[in-house]
Amino acid sequence: MKVSETVGVVALCTVLGLVIGSFLNVVIWRVPRGESVVRPGSHCPSCDQEIRARDNIPVVSWLLLRGKCRDCGNPISARYPAVELLTAVVFGLLAWHFGLSWELPAYLFLAAIGVALAIIDIDHRRLPDVLTLPATPVMLALLLLPSVLDHQWGSLLRAVLAGVALFAFYFVLAFIYPAGMGLGDVKLAPLLGVALGWISWGLVAWGTFLGFALGAVIGVAIAIARRSGRKTAIPFGPFMLTGTLIALLAGNQLTSWYLGLFS
Repeated sequence: MKVSETVGVVALCTVLGLVIGSFLNVVIWRVPRGESVVRPGSHCPSCDQEIRARDNIPVVSWLLLRGKCRDCGNPISARYPAVELLTAVVFGLLAWHFGLSWELPAYLFLAAIGVALAIIDIDHRRLPDVLTLPATPVMLALLLLPSVLDHQWGSLLRAVLAGVALFAFYFVLAFIYPAGMGLGDVKLAPLLGVALGWISWGLVAWGTFLGFALGAVIGVAIAIARRSGRKTAIPFGPFMLTGTLIALLAGNQLTSWYLGLFS
């Protein structure tokens, strides 16, 4: 694939990420509250005035309005454009990594659901079943495209096995130490196993390891800063998702580096 074509795909996916990120803001706010993500339309959280189309352009509208509602003038959280930018960046990185391929839609879906789940987990310390349970079947359905069109049935089988293996691993951890591992994490695990397993077993190992490593480092840092005690719950979902993203983007390089230590 030519560099110009890759740049075009990255640019297109980045813009798509901004649009999807705008919708994810709705998902992040409404799903934990049991509200519909379709109705009512987007509205100001302070005055309930429906947001006009021209005021709902990702990032741009927030900047033009200087972070305030056009009608009531109350501040609109900077997290809204932050979510849009985060989604755009992750979409762009995955587009650069996978290029214009049949796998790309599956991994863009993973990015979208991952951003929503990570922020919900940070806010509410839970991963809603309405998002985690259908995510794995959807991911597998999207990976049927490259399986059929590129005859990658071996990759699909490995993805299924990795999903089952990671689910079993986290289920055992939750059974042994329920205070440290929630069932939401267990339900998220097969999605990540499928995403990593499609590539290789090595990425499954890296993604899992990095999730625990990040969780340990951040947990210790928070404890040292005396912002949490031993019984303070720290959401693990964001670490699982971040570890998966790093493994997808740099897992092969990490493997080469690690093997180089012994050569």
